[in-house]
Order: sequence, then structure tokens, then C-alpha cells
Amino acid sequence: MAAQSDCIPGMTKFRPLLAEFIGTFALIFVGIGVIKTAGHDVLAVALAHGLTIGAFVSATLHISGGQLNPAVTFGLVCGGHMKWTNALRYWIAQCLGGISAALICLGLFGRDVVVTGTPQLAINLTAAQGILVEGILTFFLVFVVHGTAVDERGPRYVAGLVIGSTITLDILFGGPLTGAAMNPARVFGPAVAANFWHDHYVYWIGPLIGGALGGLVYRLLIERRPGV
Repeated sequence: MAAQSDCIPGMTKFRPLLAEFIGTFALIFVGIGVIKTAGHDVLAVALAHGLTIGAFVSATLHISGGQLNPAVTFGLVCGGHMKWTNALRYWIAQCLGGISAALICLGLFGRDVVVTGTPQLAINLTAAQGILVEGILTFFLVFVVHGTAVDERGPRYVAGLVIGSTITLDILFGGPLTGAAMNPARVFGPAVAANFWHDHYVYWIGPLIGGALGGLVYRLLIERRPGV
């Protein structure tokens, strides 16, 4: 017998969007909150983000694919694993999750904490360098997502752990440089809540380029297609 919720019109399409909203909400909520509790301890910030992603990718993988990131969604589109119409819905859900989390943090901690908890460029880093760093880090992330959670040959049972670990290592390297967002929603939510748009475009251009390259490289050079 089908679950009762399956009989509700539109529920099948709504569930993945709700999962993406909740997972992205958790990431931004923890990402800002850890600044309040741990300050600029890069290891603490990296572990907080990595553990959150690991947990919520595992929880939502079977519902929405556990993307929780517009750049990952874009990588799946470029890799031929998602249609544009679905991607647009995911982007809206992810960005709304980020905005909602940031607004709650704004109410809890104030604007200064939200601004401080927003990924920013190091003083000695140019915007072009920031785009390059964000692009490379996001390429790593999207490549790992394809290798563990998308490719049928991949070890899906450890996808959450491996993807979370990739977030952690990326932040350990890139945190002091760009904040290692790798996720436009991670910056867009706090930008809306705190009206803080400094170098904002860096965190869309870099991750989207890196995500696109990750999806294309995996699709064209690694993924096996029928008859190939």
C-alpha cells in the first residue's frame, strides 16, 4: 500500500524540495553559529561544516540526492543527471533555506555575527584569485559527489561521510583564503539577512564554474555510458 502522503497532489515533487531546504538550512545555521561559539578556529569551522554536510547528505540522499548546494545542482545539470526545470526548483529551495537560517541567526546573534560568519576574501586576495580558489575547491566537491553519490559504481553507503570529509579538507585549505564557501547559498542567505554583499559575485562565479567543470569532466572522461 502506498504511503498516505503519496496520495496528496504534488507531494512527490515537494518532498525533495523540503529536504533540500532543511539540509541547506542546517548548513547555514551551523555555519554562522559556529563563529559565535568557536570564533575563527579553522579546524572547528571545518569540522562543523563537514559533519553537518555528512549528516544531512546521508539523511536526504534517498529523497533529493542530498545536493544542498546550487553549485552541486549545476554540476549535475552539466553532467547530464538533472533537468533544468528541476534544478531551478532546487535552487529556490536551497536559497530559501539559506535565507531562513541566516534570518534566525540574525535574530539570535545580531548582524555582526552573521557578517563575520559569511565567507569573505582574505585581505591580500584579489577577486580573481578568490574565484580561482572557490572554483577549484568546488570542482573537488562536485567530482567527489559524482564519484560517490551519482555514479552507480560508486560506494553510495559512504557518500555522506566522504562528501562531508571533502568539505572539511576544502575548508582547512581554503578557509583562511576565501572562507571556502563552495556554495552560493552559503553566502546568499547571510547577504540577504545582513545586507552584506561585499565581493558577493565571487561566490557565485567560482563555485558555479567549478561545479560545471566537475560535472563535465566526470561525465566526459570517467563515467561509463551504455555502449561505451
